[in-house]
Formats: sequence, structure tokens, C-alpha cells
Amino acid sequence: MRSDSADSFKHSPANASENGAMTTTVFPTISFADPRKGLDFLTAVGFTVTAAYWSSDDPTVLDHAELSWPGGGAVMCGSAAREATDDYERRVGAASIYAVVAADSDVDEVHAKALAAGATTLKAPEDQDYGGRSASVRDPEGNQWSFGSYAGQG
Repeated sequence: MRSDSADSFKHSPANASENGAMTTTVFPTISFADPRKGLDFLTAVGFTVTAAYWSSDDPTVLDHAELSWPGGGAVMCGSAAREATDDYERRVGAASIYAVVAADSDVDEVHAKALAAGATTLKAPEDQDYGGRSASVRDPEGNQWSFGSYAGQG
């Protein structure tokens, strides 16, 4: 009998490496009109660039980048103008992402870093009734970022 409980997915081959360490298998994706400014924002708030591939035809076009988040998780991003078609668009400012930080005090620190990198506050840092602390900002290209110490129930 198949079980659809959360436990049935925790150690499947799709999300575990050969040594049993978890790997990222879901990547939020972000498109930027100005990818250099986008990467600057992401690294300012704590992401680390793990891969970046710039177009050989146009050095202002970011074909693909991957950035890791401390403690796990990652995002992929690139230029909004790349490979746009009538059926598939890469919209700027359409992402909404929640990133977990290690401690309540980190929420305030990451919020301050985001503001220094050009973000605007949507929700100031505050303690949540369900646990943890969180804040939300809009980055310079309109994407919504929430940073919080609440890591979910999973």
C-alpha cells in the first residue's frame, strides 16, 4: 500500500545524494531586467553564487545562475530578455520567496541588509503568533522576499 504521508518523501532518491545528504530539488526562479543588480541584491542579503553563465553574444545577458542560501536551499535566475516567446515569458518582479534564517535576530539583520541593497519594506520585522519572527521586502525589481526564523512543520 502506498503512503502519501510526508515521511514517505523524506529519503527518496530524488532528494538525497549518495552519502544521504539532502540536495535541493525545487528551485524558485527569478528573472531580472538588470541581472548584475539582481545578483548584487541576492549576495547582499546572504546568497552565495554557485554558478553564473553570461551570454557570449551579449555580456549584459545572464543565461543562468544558481545561488545557495545558508543552511540549505537555492534559487536560479537569469535575464528576463533571454529566450522570451509569445508562449513563455520571463516576467520581472513576479517572484515571491520565503527564506529561512537561523535565529530571530537574523531576521532584523537580513532585513537591514536588504534595505541597504535597495529593497523597500513591505512588512517590518515582527514576532509571529505561529512562532518565529519575519519581515518582507520588495527588491529593486519588484520581487517579494520574506525572511523568517519559522522553518515550517516539515
